[in-house]
Amino acid sequence: MTLHSTISGRDNAPVLLLLNSLGATSAMWDQQIPLLSTYYRVIRCDTRGHGNSPTPPPPYAFDELVADAFGVLDHHDVETATVMGLSLGGMTALGMGLTAPERIDRLVCCAARADAPPPFVQNWHNRLAMLENGGIEEVWSNTVGMWLSEATRNDTPEAEAALRAGFLRTTPDGYRGCAHALMGLDYLRHLGGMKVPTLFVAGAEDAAAPPEAMRAMAEACPGSEFSVVKDAKHVVNVDQPADFLVSVLDFLNIEPG
Repeated sequence: MTLHSTISGRDNAPVLLLLNSLGATSAMWDQQIPLLSTYYRVIRCDTRGHGNSPTPPPPYAFDELVADAFGVLDHHDVETATVMGLSLGGMTALGMGLTAPERIDRLVCCAARADAPPPFVQNWHNRLAMLENGGIEEVWSNTVGMWLSEATRNDTPEAEAALRAGFLRTTPDGYRGCAHALMGLDYLRHLGGMKVPTLFVAGAEDAAAPPEAMRAMAEACPGSEFSVVKDAKHVVNVDQPADFLVSVLDFLNIEPG
């Protein structure tokens, strides 16, 4: 299966692969593209069941999501890349680093977990029940408050509108499939074997991937770095875009503008 992907930036620049969260599309990175594409050949893709990518029958597993992401690199004849992902995308990025570290230059894991404790699993059962009762629209209504702060929703309603448009393009089977992958998440116990330089980025106000959970991931991952974006909820790059960029610039070898 080939995911839908797009490319920005110079052909001869190092490659940066961006991976979206569950319920978003590659458009979630729009605010970062002008700067990132100055330094990188940026490849964005839509996760299976999202945006313009196909929807295979659920359930899914992270091995499949990781294979999909490597398939995007293969499709564009890319041997090695830096990978940055958020939430589901951050977890997929961890899987890529653990599976084939020789293909990953460095890795940025944003607003993600690496394990699936019982309350986390129950949350996804609850969300699947919402999906069955009210469809994707109901899931969105119960998600946006975790994704964006009230200040962002009030001050930049266009940011919320863009995320909503992407969310509503998620197919029911795509949502189901990815939710099942999340319920089987089991990377934390393997992070001690990570060989790829890794930065973990948490939102200070993120209830889905709390800073303390991400700090534990960083402590388990040899030589990793850890950053917290103040006032940010789950979708840190949209909720606090300026502070998010500051948190990743050094790690990505980008000079502040």
